[in-house]
Amino acid sequence: DYLIRYVKENGFTHVEIMPITQYPFDGSWGYQATGFFSVDSRYGNPFQLMSFVDRLHQAGIGVILDFVLVHFATDEFGLCKFDGSNLFEGTGDNEKSQWGSYLFDLGKDPVRSFLMSSVNFFISYFHFDGIRFDAISNVIYYHGDTSKGENAGAIEFVKRLTGKMHLFHPNVMLIAEDSSAYAGVTKPLEYGGLGFDYKWDLGWMNDTLRYYGKDPIYRKYHHNLITFGLVYGFSEQFILPLSHDEVVHLKASLLNKMPGDYWQKFANYRALMGLMMTHPGKKLLFMGGEFAHYTEWNF
Repeated sequence: DYLIRYVKENGFTHVEIMPITQYPFDGSWGYQATGFFSVDSRYGNPFQLMSFVDRLHQAGIGVILDFVLVHFATDEFGLCKFDGSNLFEGTGDNEKSQWGSYLFDLGKDPVRSFLMSSVNFFISYFHFDGIRFDAISNVIYYHGDTSKGENAGAIEFVKRLTGKMHLFHPNVMLIAEDSSAYAGVTKPLEYGGLGFDYKWDLGWMNDTLRYYGKDPIYRKYHHNLITFGLVYGFSEQFILPLSHDEVVHLKASLLNKMPGDYWQKFANYRALMGLMMTHPGKKLLFMGGEFAHYTEWNF
């Protein structure tokens, strides 16, 4: 009840929730899952999640779910060595991710089917309006490293995924969190793209926060940080993300990234919000960003 009232009063159109597929370790924030067809029991049962989404829909608020395609938790009660072999995970250098979790082998049809079925399950039964896919740069390139080359099998999987989801759920947004410069992430499949509807503009986020972190006296030497985003701003359909990743692990809250004294921090922050609202692209704020939360996020 409180969330709906708050979201409506502040003019938000959607709520995005971080991954809620069952996960064992709190510190992974849900990004290392074990149960890809189960709702995390910390927050209630599946019917309560259905009710949550339904109530938001009745209020005219969309709901986006964060989903992890790239990797899964190493716990033995999960998917790892499922039949004694590397059934779900890759092999050799592509077995483990930089997060210590197992990488899905997205070139295998059983793995593709499993993940597509999981995404379809959450859309079909819980009626999410959008799915935000984490770490797509690690799908496109091995370990997210352009020097290691493109992962052709994983790219083919993503195209199948977006094509099937748009076929069966044409009104659901598919969003890529992609930090690479790979072209055509939000272009339709028939034009050679990956078929996503939106892409997180992490370049804009990094450049803008670097600019605003500088003392105003030095900013005249760094205006390129806030103009460069317009060079490529219409090459994809972008979302401007000031997300949970920017306000955790001693990175400071958005307000505390600003230079100056107490008053100047708020003045700079208002300018940042003004720039975000007038820059091309959809806007995404992590909780507390809208009222300049002073302390950084603690999961």
